[in-house]
Amino acid sequence: MKTVQFQAFMRIFHQTLALSLLFMLVHGASINLDAQTMPNHLDSLHSTRLSINKTAMLTLGAWAVGNMAINGALMLQSSQNLASGNEAAKVPFYFQQMNVFWNVINLGLAAGGYWGSLSEPAHAASLMDALEKQASIERILLFNAGLDCAYLAAAAWMLERSKTDSERQGLWQGYGQSLLLQGAFLLVFDVAVFAIQHTSTEPLVRKVLESVQLAPVSIGAASGMNQGMQTGFQLGVRVKIE
Repeated sequence: MKTVQFQAFMRIFHQTLALSLLFMLVHGASINLDAQTMPNHLDSLHSTRLSINKTAMLTLGAWAVGNMAINGALMLQSSQNLASGNEAAKVPFYFQQMNVFWNVINLGLAAGGYWGSLSEPAHAASLMDALEKQASIERILLFNAGLDCAYLAAAAWMLERSKTDSERQGLWQGYGQSLLLQGAFLLVFDVAVFAIQHTSTEPLVRKVLESVQLAPVSIGAASGMNQGMQTGFQLGVRVKIE
């Protein structure tokens, strides 16, 4: 009878100990990462994200420069229509003006994004750093796609407003058409870059996650009552080197 009670007590003790260790793991207590050599697919994930981002920023920058050059030149020709009392004749100028204004911002974002990619190290700093940056770029692209939908909604409002505001019909219509064009481009751009990022890196992310496993890592817990007695809990995370 005593043996049965003792065995039951030990089972409860082991279960409690296991739950305690799980609690420590979830809260990040005493977790070590044993990765003397970074796996090849972790660096591949890092470099793939940077390569796609550089190409995307060059594409956005080219769109911005092209818009600014073409619309800037056309503005010089259409500016003479501003003196006209015909609101319809003013539409091209405001359309081109908004295109220039909008792509000044696009060019700044493209330059900043490209420089950010260049300034990153050639290799992933850590497992969590690579995964977090990949998740972050995908979140940003999805958020931007949501903003693009808002731009299209604003464009629709401007075009509708041009029908009722006869005094500034040319301005509302020109700006609305420009925002419709720029918002549509950015929506296609952000969705396309997200799709490329996700489909190109998802297999690499899966490989990285598959290479993570629990492995023995010593964590010493000393008793305050007796410095000579220590209890060793074996818990940790290790990256397999393949």
